[in-house]
Amino acid sequence: MEKWFDTARFGMFIHWAPCSQRGWDVSWPLVGGINALPNAQVVPVDEYHSTAATFNPVKFDAREIAQLARRAGMTYGVLTTKHHDGFAMFHTATSDYGIAHTPFKRDIVREYSEAFRAEGLRVGFYFSLIDWHHPDYPAFTESDKPYKWGNWRRGTPDQWDRFIGVMFAQMRELLTNYGKIDLLWFDGGWERTPEEWKAREFEKMIRELQPGIVINDRLPGCGDYDSPEQAVPAAPPARAWETCMTMNNSWGYNPSDRNYKSPRNLIHTLEEVAAKGGNLLLNVSPTGDGTLPAEHRERLEAFARWMARNGESIAGTSPGLEPWQFYGPSTRRGERIYLHCVMRPYESVSVRGIRVKQVKSASVLGSDQRLKLHRRVAALDAIFNQDPVGELIIDVPESLLDPAATVIALDF
Repeated sequence: MEKWFDTARFGMFIHWAPCSQRGWDVSWPLVGGINALPNAQVVPVDEYHSTAATFNPVKFDAREIAQLARRAGMTYGVLTTKHHDGFAMFHTATSDYGIAHTPFKRDIVREYSEAFRAEGLRVGFYFSLIDWHHPDYPAFTESDKPYKWGNWRRGTPDQWDRFIGVMFAQMRELLTNYGKIDLLWFDGGWERTPEEWKAREFEKMIRELQPGIVINDRLPGCGDYDSPEQAVPAAPPARAWETCMTMNNSWGYNPSDRNYKSPRNLIHTLEEVAAKGGNLLLNVSPTGDGTLPAEHRERLEAFARWMARNGESIAGTSPGLEPWQFYGPSTRRGERIYLHCVMRPYESVSVRGIRVKQVKSASVLGSDQRLKLHRRVAALDAIFNQDPVGELIIDVPESLLDPAATVIALDF
């Protein structure tokens, strides 16, 4: 796995499909919803798929979204090239259920890839193994409702062989027609076994077509990193990891879902993830016309303002202090430690268990003003130890506090 992912820290997930015209979450409404998505609707299968015939997101501007992602401090993107509903957001020779056969016609995957690359961002693709539209999968029907976990309808062996051929062909198109692809984000592996998916053979083809590509853990039995969803793990996984998260409770554009996380809450989540050595893949959901909802843009702009001052404390850093040393997340870059004050400092903050004489200075990011330091060590250490371990108390004037989260740089 290429090393960039280890410290990427912040990425943009983009869930989008023709159903966004109707304000329905992606894919799950057509099978009757799922308890993990409390705001997902229940939609007749044919009505859901019929949205492809009118999909024409004329206001989609991939470059504008990429620029916003970069300003928000994101270093990579992941676009849904095909979700469980089977709709291809790319030009494919394998099916007429895709963007090329809509009024829009333009290749969304191409525009996204070129725009993100032009902004210096890594390019990732989401790809669902499930395909609830393809007749050989077989397609999900009204008679299959409700969605029966662990009891999915299967076609004949010949049908499955044909479907696997389509899956391989679509992946080959994605990895040969769009330049260098940095990451693949699989989903939907639960409906079949690794052997049925031909997962190892699939992975081998992928790595031959795109050497160095990073793959998540949802291609069964394969992958380079763990992908917890909608929560930050209490303890970081043993290997590289990324948590994917929505701004509200929905992955697709869903105006009925008003349960949004605040900008401050999302910034604090990013700080916690970075301090644990992970990445945050934060979702946006374009509307039917291709624009981002105001609530999503508002939160990304809040990140942009905060990152303008504090960005150096996130991307490219490693975990900083142990939790007992500072009451908050912390990150590190060389001899500089960043203290993330997710709780408002009263008059000061403390750092424990450090060699206090080795601290050169402390300052709030975005300010040239040095902070006053007080060193506290045990009496005998103060007398006999030239390089004592103790507690550093840092005065933090209220005038320097950031309304979202103050970051203090500690230089050794």
